[in-house]
Amino acid sequence: MIAVATSTAVPAPTTERGGALSFLTVDRLRMAGPPVILVVLALLVTIAEPAFFSVNALSVVSMQAVPILLLGLGQMFVILTGGIDLSNAALASLSTIILAKTIGTLGPGAVVVSLLALTVIGAISGALVVYGQVPSFVVTLGALGFWGAISMVASSSSTIYIDSGYDAIFWLTSWTFLSIPVGVWITVGIVAGIFALMRFLPRGHVFHVVGLGEKAAMMSGVRAPLVRVGAFALSGLFAGLAGVMLSSQQQSAAPTLADSLMLPAIAAVLVGGCAVTGGVGGAWRVLIGALIVTVLRVGGAVAGINPSYQQIVYGAVVVIAVLLTLDRSQLSIIK
Repeated sequence: MIAVATSTAVPAPTTERGGALSFLTVDRLRMAGPPVILVVLALLVTIAEPAFFSVNALSVVSMQAVPILLLGLGQMFVILTGGIDLSNAALASLSTIILAKTIGTLGPGAVVVSLLALTVIGAISGALVVYGQVPSFVVTLGALGFWGAISMVASSSSTIYIDSGYDAIFWLTSWTFLSIPVGVWITVGIVAGIFALMRFLPRGHVFHVVGLGEKAAMMSGVRAPLVRVGAFALSGLFAGLAGVMLSSQQQSAAPTLADSLMLPAIAAVLVGGCAVTGGVGGAWRVLIGALIVTVLRVGGAVAGINPSYQQIVYGAVVVIAVLLTLDRSQLSIIK
């Protein structure tokens, strides 16, 4: 779990009219804020560079957003349960290595192998957190270093060019529909699928329920430990998908190819309105957050800002997002 002490029971809904109105107002602001920020940022970038809304520019921006969005979706499941995964960007880099090493012989099967491997790795991290009773921050920080080193060893610390078998993944970025790469449409479809499952399945909000109060969830029949392990497994799966997309874009693999996306992915989840305390969030919020982060990256390049300063921006965005989304009514102590 994140190093924040939370109450053990799900807080009861406010019955007083003033309290209810205040809660609804804050919730509406949380929902409306990210889309408004996205529109404002897009307008500012368009003023600086009118060609920003051209089809070609939007195609480039959308493809840049895809790996961040996929990593953010995986991170979302973990954050919804009250944890955090610092390793999923490193796992995405590992995914590119696995893919490059196997795609020449397995073809499309290499994608399946990569996704299965990353899902198992994510589940292992989840099991260490849940059954080993080790904070998720500590486990995933260790996993970041461990799997990053495995990637270095497996690739001999060098970039691997994908030649043989590249046909199995090149279509993700080379084929287009309405001038937008197919990979973008697939990712948007994944977002829509997650939203539909969470909205309409009887237990679609199980991750939210566990994040709001694990003990209360268990008393209501939810197998909370398995849910939390599943969240980390999904984080690994989406890290694998992000790695596949990156390899398709770059036609290569590298042990640090996705490492720089860790902070942008976390920023996408938080700035989109998902609460770091758990229990609040959804796929469409991560989509908006990923677009905001991507527009910030593009806007900085258009404005001629040194890329080194982008990490400063992401750090500030994460802190501000936490301040705005933190539900202090669920906290007894801030550590």
